[in-house]
Formats: sequence, C-alpha cells, structure tokens
Amino acid sequence: MLPASDLTARQNPDGGWPYTRGVSWTEPTAYAVLALLDAGASEPVRRGLAWLRAAQRPDGGWPPQLAVDQSTWVTALVALIPPGHLGDSAHSRALEWTIGSTGEESRFVFRLRQWMLGALPLAPQEPPGWPWLPGNSAWVGPTSIALLALEKEFRRSARTDLQPRLDQGRRFLLQRMCAGGGWNHGSSKALGYPTSPYPETTGLALAALRGVRSPQVDLSVAFAQRELTGCRSADAWNWLRLGLLAHNRLPGPVPSLNLPCRTVPDLALDQIVQATIEGRDAILS
Repeated sequence: MLPASDLTARQNPDGGWPYTRGVSWTEPTAYAVLALLDAGASEPVRRGLAWLRAAQRPDGGWPPQLAVDQSTWVTALVALIPPGHLGDSAHSRALEWTIGSTGEESRFVFRLRQWMLGALPLAPQEPPGWPWLPGNSAWVGPTSIALLALEKEFRRSARTDLQPRLDQGRRFLLQRMCAGGGWNHGSSKALGYPTSPYPETTGLALAALRGVRSPQVDLSVAFAQRELTGCRSADAWNWLRLGLLAHNRLPGPVPSLNLPCRTVPDLALDQIVQATIEGRDAILS
C-alpha cells in the first residue's frame, strides 16, 4: 500500500486532482477523496470535496472536467462518497441523475428506429444498463460504477425504489458476460465471434455483482483468480482484487506484483483495496 502522502502531493491548488498532472478531473478527484477519507487526511479531503461540490451541474450530475458542459457517468462515482461528507443535497441529486440515466439500446424508440432501418425483426428490449455519455449505448464500466453507487445507497437507506434498477443493471451485466467468464467493455460477440474478457472490467463487474450467486459469476470468479498473478497494470490488479474481495474469493496470501501506480486513480484504488482487506471498505460497503 502506498502512503497517503503520495496522493496529497498530487492535489492541485484548486482542490481537485489530475490523472497524472495538469488540470483537475472529476474521476481522479472522486477516487482520491474516497481513499483519503479512510486515511484521515482531513484538509486534502475538505478541499477535494469543495472542488466536487462546486463542479456539480444544475441537473445534479457531474462533468468529467470543468470545461465540459455535460453530466456523464462520473456522477455515479461521486455518489459513492457518503452523503455525510459530500452533502445530503448534492448526494441525493447525484443519485437521482444516476437513476435516470440509461443506455439508448433499451429504449423503444431506438429499437423501433433500428427496425425501420432494416434490423429485422424488432429487437427485444434489453435490461437497461448505463452509458458513458447520455444518449449513448450502455457499457460494462459505467453500469458497474452505477450499480456500486446504488447498492451502497440501498444498504445505507433501504430505499425500496432502487431495487428494480439494481436488478436491471445486474441482468445487463450477466447478459454481457463473455463465454467462459469475465467481461470486456460490453460485447460478448463481435462479427459473430466470441470476444475475450479483460481483467480490469471483469474485476469491476464482479464488484458490482456482489451478493449475486450464479454459475456465470462462478465462471468469472475463476477467470479473475487465474488473471490475478499475471496482471500487467495496476488498474487490472486493483479491480481484480476488489472484485474477488466482493465475493470473498481473493486467494491468500496474494504476492505483491509491485506494479507502478502511474495515475491518481491507480494510487487511490491501491489504498482502497488495502483498506478493504483490512475491513475498512470505501466502495463495497
């Protein structure tokens, strides 16, 4: 585990964090705040939360960066920050924006347009996942982050209205699983051929499917365990461990691969994983 000082040293003067250096972005800022909340770095967290609150858009969502005039998937990532820290109003608006976001392919108008363009027969409605950007198709990554945020809120508040959306998102992930287990960015087939899973998206999807018991999940857990010792990136290493921890299937002791953490999300997730191993869970609980 890398020291919290490595994260605080990368904080920008405006209170946000860059991916590596330069302008602040929402994604690294949210990850850094989640990691530092556990580490007790109160002043960097205060400044990071102030940056996030100021970046929230009127519709309740967050842009990826202040220069972007559109709310996107990063809203769900910010919603992982507890309302007691982010603020009840900001957190509630983030959840409502996330609940209202859905992939275009699940909408009837989109399916009807595809049918009119020659895609016969009319495609059945898919379980709605979440897109990276509004008006786009759903993908595994943003769907998994949204599920993590909604599940965290469900455990905190027991909001029964969240259950249908959680069930839909889980079905979306299970339908997009690659043959033999694991996930890539969103398609189990391309040009009629099976696609291969990626370790980082597999770990992310497994984390989002915490508590789901099925043969499909078991296949994906087995794939994640095989990939664990051969990781080549910190992103894959971190998400595989989180995904396996979500199912209590992280083998131990797991040798450290000493993979370089080149970005702020890499640094933050490394700390979050270690906190999860020690029973202090910033994302899964």
